[in-house]
Amino acid sequence: MPRFISQAIEPQAGSFDPSAIGRGEPSLPSAFVWGTQTLVVASQLKSWRTTKVDRGDTYVDKHWFDFLTPDGATATVYFHRRALRGQARWWLHTIEP
Repeated sequence: MPRFISQAIEPQAGSFDPSAIGRGEPSLPSAFVWGTQTLVVASQLKSWRTTKVDRGDTYVDKHWFDFLTPDGATATVYFHRRALRGQARWWLHTIEP
């Protein structure tokens, strides 16, 4: 059963796919710093987007990613597109050991 976390995480510097960024989408970094731990992305399982309606217009709100870590854990993270300046953009949603 996945454990709900809902904590901000930091992508490891220099770990992005420039082709995804060129399409205007966030790329899944190769690793994240979560507290004192490093979550390494061994393989991406899936990705999807959720939207939000604001004053009648629909916007992409979050980009979600499921991935496996080298030790076999499954994590779900999201990139919050509309985060305010100074707020975290990447969040660890759940992890399942």
